[in-house]
Amino acid sequence: MEKQQLEMNNKEQANRNRKRDNKKIFIFLLFILILIYFIYVIFLLIKDPTDIFTIEEGKLYQEETKVGYIIRDEVVVKGNNYKNGMEHIKNEGEKATKDGNIFRYYSKNEESLKKQIEELDKEIQVAMKNQKDLYSSDVKIIENQLDAEIEKLNQLTDLSKIVEYEKKINNLVAKKAKIVGEKSSSGSHLKQLNDKRLSLEKELNEGAETIKAPKSGIVSYKVDGLEEILTPNNFSALSKQYLDNLNLKTGNLIATSDECGKVINNFEAYIATISNSNNAKEAKVGDKVKIRLLNNIEINAEIVYISQENEDETLLVLKTNKEIEELLNYRKVSFDLIWWSYSGLKVPNQAIAEKDGLHYVVRNRAGYLSKILVEVKKQNDRYSIITNYTTDELKELGFSSKEITDMKNINIYDEIILKPDLEKVK
Repeated sequence: MEKQQLEMNNKEQANRNRKRDNKKIFIFLLFILILIYFIYVIFLLIKDPTDIFTIEEGKLYQEETKVGYIIRDEVVVKGNNYKNGMEHIKNEGEKATKDGNIFRYYSKNEESLKKQIEELDKEIQVAMKNQKDLYSSDVKIIENQLDAEIEKLNQLTDLSKIVEYEKKINNLVAKKAKIVGEKSSSGSHLKQLNDKRLSLEKELNEGAETIKAPKSGIVSYKVDGLEEILTPNNFSALSKQYLDNLNLKTGNLIATSDECGKVINNFEAYIATISNSNNAKEAKVGDKVKIRLLNNIEINAEIVYISQENEDETLLVLKTNKEIEELLNYRKVSFDLIWWSYSGLKVPNQAIAEKDGLHYVVRNRAGYLSKILVEVKKQNDRYSIITNYTTDELKELGFSSKEITDMKNINIYDEIILKPDLEKVK
């Protein structure tokens, strides 16, 4: 009896083991099937990520990233006293008129003379308190101006404005002292102080050297020694080797000089570059292009000089009248040369099918496919800008009035088929 019971227990255990093994095999096979399915889906996605594309408004560019050398119409100005240090009359980027003062060199004893004049001004202020009977109407006007400027100064928080108003006030005080001193009696203390101040002021002005602008333009103190080498007057001297031999680093800022300055034509600047594109080979002087600078601003430019370096490379000189101030800081820059740009309905090239010299897309609306004639306005390696033909254009292509009436249009947000087969669409 016990033996029979033992055999039954063994059979039950064997059945349970078999069921467990069968379950493991089933799970394993299911895992393999799921894995095969996912591998197949990934393969399809890689082979053909999607067969539908939604049309959107976009912009198409034909462009190339280049390195360019900045060429400017600029004149360096430098005086005899450049070792004394300089004071800017016109700041970096400010415009100057011809013969206008742009900066000055300090005199040899400038700091000492200025300190003496400052001390004299304080003495003159004290002495003037006892000379009110000599005040003229001119002095009264200056005092009113002083009161107004001091009131404005007390309300300011901007440091640059405070310095500006303090300078105005000091000038008015000096002007007042001069008038009162001139009206003082000969030999008086105030007269002596004023004469001494005039003498020091004369010595200060005679020892300094003021530099004037040789022409109108933008003032800059970023001088790199290439102002007379890279000029608009010698484009024919430019070549790839010539530019490479300058040994300039792209994007380096030009250092500010403390000995000289320059005046730059603020109406135009030039960029010389080397291109190996077919667009460059086919370009002509006078062609209009665009330039995208590092600040992402796109500006218009014109090709003004072309030289074929060799079979592959073309030297181009581009002229622009925009963003001149932005280019002041550099001599060699990276930029995008945009040969053309076009806006409109942007679609992948693989969504366009050609038949009998005409271009079509296939629209999908809830599974209903329509073959639609489109005009390709611009195309690059990956995308096209398309539009619908006008009625007049369709007539010129030979379509009848009924065909034109029945013709469907493509619009933004329409879904189109990639790699369409026109033979399968009515």
